[in-house]
Amino acid sequence: MPTVTTAPSPTPPKSFGNDLTSLLPKKLVRARPLFDPEIVGRATRASFGKLNPVTLLKNPVMFVVEAGAALTTVFLIRDIFTGGANIGFQVQIALWLWFTVLFANFAEAMAEARGKAQADALRKTKTDVFAKRIAGGGKVENVPGSALRVGDIVVCDAGDLIPGDGEVSEGIATVDESVITGESAPVIRESGGDRSAVTGGTKVLSDQIKIRITSNPGETFLDRMIALVEGAERQKTPNEIALNILIAGLTLIFLLAVITIQPFAAFSVAQAGSGTTPAVAVLVSLLVCLIPTTIGGLLSAIGIAGMDRVMQHNVLAMSGKAVEAAGDINSLLLDKTGTITLGNRQAVEFLAVSGVTNEELADAAQLSSLADETPEGRSVVVLAKEKYGLRGRHIPERESKFIPFTAYTRMSGVDFEGRELRKGAADAIAKFVAERGGDVPGDFQEMTDRISRSGGTPLGVADGKRLLGVINLKDVVKGGMKERIAQLRRMGIRSIMITGDNPLTAAAIAAEAGVDDFLAQATPKDKLEYIRKEQAAGRLVAMTGDGTNDAPALAQADVGLAMNTGTTAAKEAGNMVDLDSNPTKLIEVVAIGKQLLITRGALTTFSIANDVAKYFAIIPAMFMVTYPALAKLNIMGLHTPQSAVLAAVIFNALIIIALVPLALRGVKYRPMDAASLLRRNLLIYGIGGIIAPFPGIWLIDQLLVAFRLA
Repeated sequence: MPTVTTAPSPTPPKSFGNDLTSLLPKKLVRARPLFDPEIVGRATRASFGKLNPVTLLKNPVMFVVEAGAALTTVFLIRDIFTGGANIGFQVQIALWLWFTVLFANFAEAMAEARGKAQADALRKTKTDVFAKRIAGGGKVENVPGSALRVGDIVVCDAGDLIPGDGEVSEGIATVDESVITGESAPVIRESGGDRSAVTGGTKVLSDQIKIRITSNPGETFLDRMIALVEGAERQKTPNEIALNILIAGLTLIFLLAVITIQPFAAFSVAQAGSGTTPAVAVLVSLLVCLIPTTIGGLLSAIGIAGMDRVMQHNVLAMSGKAVEAAGDINSLLLDKTGTITLGNRQAVEFLAVSGVTNEELADAAQLSSLADETPEGRSVVVLAKEKYGLRGRHIPERESKFIPFTAYTRMSGVDFEGRELRKGAADAIAKFVAERGGDVPGDFQEMTDRISRSGGTPLGVADGKRLLGVINLKDVVKGGMKERIAQLRRMGIRSIMITGDNPLTAAAIAAEAGVDDFLAQATPKDKLEYIRKEQAAGRLVAMTGDGTNDAPALAQADVGLAMNTGTTAAKEAGNMVDLDSNPTKLIEVVAIGKQLLITRGALTTFSIANDVAKYFAIIPAMFMVTYPALAKLNIMGLHTPQSAVLAAVIFNALIIIALVPLALRGVKYRPMDAASLLRRNLLIYGIGGIIAPFPGIWLIDQLLVAFRLA
C-alpha cells in the first residue's frame, strides 16, 4: 500500500478570491433552504411539464390518477353541455384530482430542481483557457483548452488555470481545488504517486508541473458531474423497482375492484327499486383514495433526494443504486494510511544504542535529513530541534554529496566532512555498517522489534561503520477515529483496516483505532480476494481508495468510494467520488444510504396504513345512499356522500404535499437494530397513518359543509 504524503499548505496569495474560486460557495453544494424560491419556481413549472402521459407512464399510480382526472373532466364537460346534475361537485373533484397529480409531480420536480441548481453552479466554473501545449521538439505552443486531446502534454506555472483533466507527469506543485471541493486549503499534486490527478478549472499556486491530458472536451470530470447532478444517469434501484411492482399490483387490484362496483350497484338498485348508482366522479375518487397514491407520488422524490443529500456532503454518486447499497453495507474496508492515520509518519523518539548519547544520535539523524523533503524527513529535523536545540545547518553542495532514497538501497543520507551519515530501514542500515567492518550492537535489534510491536516504524542511523541508534517513526491515528469506528459498529457494520505494513505494526494500529479486523501486507490481489470472500458470505462490502492499485478492489466492492485526489483509474473504478478526498466520508454516505431506505420504508408504511384508514372512513358514507344499511358504519358522521368523497380526495391530495419535506429531508437516522427500527416505523408511521385520515377527513368535511361547497 503506497504511503500518501502531503506538504504544509502555503498561504494563498491576496488575489486568491478574485478568480474562479469566487464563483462557488464554501461547499460545492451548499445547504440551500428546502423551499428556496428559485427552486420552488423551477419545480412548479416542471410539475406542469410532467403532466405528459408518456412521462407519467413511468409511474403507474400517478398515471392512473391522471387518467381518472382526465375521465372525470370529460364527463364534467359532457354534463355541462347536457345539463347534468351536481356540476359543482364534479368541478371540485376534477380540480382536486388534477392537483393530486401536480402535487406528486411537484415532489419529484423539487428533488430534481435542487440537482439542476447544483448543475448551474458547476457550469459557472467552466471556462475555456489557453493551454501551453508541448509540441514536437519540446516547443511550447499556446492553444485553446478546447483543442486539447487525450495524450497531449501541457505545462502549467504558478498562477495558471489547469486547462483540462489529467495526471501530473513531471514536477510537484500546490493546487487550489476550491472550485471543485469548495475548500480553500491548497493541496499537493505530484508525479508518480496516488496524488497525481488534476481537474480542469483548478489553479496552480506554486512551482511548475507538466500534465498529461486524460479527457477530451465534453468528457471532463466536471462535465460528468453536471450530467449526474442533473439526473441524466439516475436509474431506479432494485428496491425501488420492487416497490414499484408492488404498488402497480395494488393499483391493478383496486382498479378491478372499483370497475366491478358499478354493475353490482346497478343490480342492487334494480332489485331494491330505489337508490342511485355512483357517478363516474365518485368511482374515480374512490379508486384514487384506495390505491397507494401517497407513496406512489413520493417514491421517485425519495430516491433523487437521497442522491442530492450525498452531493451536499461533496460526494458524487454515479448511481442511485450505489447510495442505496451503502445503506445495506455489512463490511467496510478502510485504508490505514491517510484514512485511519494522518498519513504522514512523524519522528517521535530517538533511541541511542549503548555507548552513544541521544544528542549524538539526534545530530547525525538531523544532518542526514536536511536534504530529505518528505514529511518524515522534516519531522526528524523538527524533533532534533525541539528536544535537543539542534538547528538545521547549511551544508555546501560542493563539499558534500547527498544520497537520495531509492527502493534498492532503502536509505538516504549525506557524505560530509569525511563522514558517511545514513538513515533508513533497520536491516539496510545494519548491512551498511557490516559492509564497512562495523558491529551491530545487541540492543539495536531489541529496540527495532519493540518499536514495530508498538505500531511504529524503526529507522536506523549510522555514521560510517558506527551504528548510532534508532528513530521511532509513528503513524498517528486521527483524532476521534476510535469513536467513528464505534459508531460503525452500532450501525451493524464491521470495519477492516487494510495496510501494506507488517502484521506487528498493523496489529498495533488496529488496536489503537478500534477496528474489528485488519489485513496486513495487502497487495491489490489480497484486497480483491478479501472482498470476494466477504461477498461470497452474503455480505455487502464498501471500500475507500485512491491509488491505481486500489482500482480492482474498488470495482469489485458494492460501494467503491474513490478519492478525487486519486488516480484516474481509481475514480473510474469506483461508483462514488469524494470531492473532499476524506476517506472517512464513507461513514456519512452509509448513514445517508440507511436514511434513504428508512425514509422509503417509513412513507410506505404510512401510505398503506393511511389507505386502510380511508377505507373505513369514507366507504360507508360514499355508499350509504345506495346501501342504506352502511349508514350505521358512518362512525365519523360525515354529512353526505358528496362531502365524504370530496373530503377524502382533498385529504389525499394535501397529504402528499404535506409529506414532501419529509421525503426531501429524509427520516432522521438513528443507529439501531432491524427489529427496533421496524417497531419504531410501525409505532410512528403505521399508527400515525391510521389515525391521521380520521380527524383530517372529518375536519375537511365540516369545512365543506360550513362553506356550502358540498
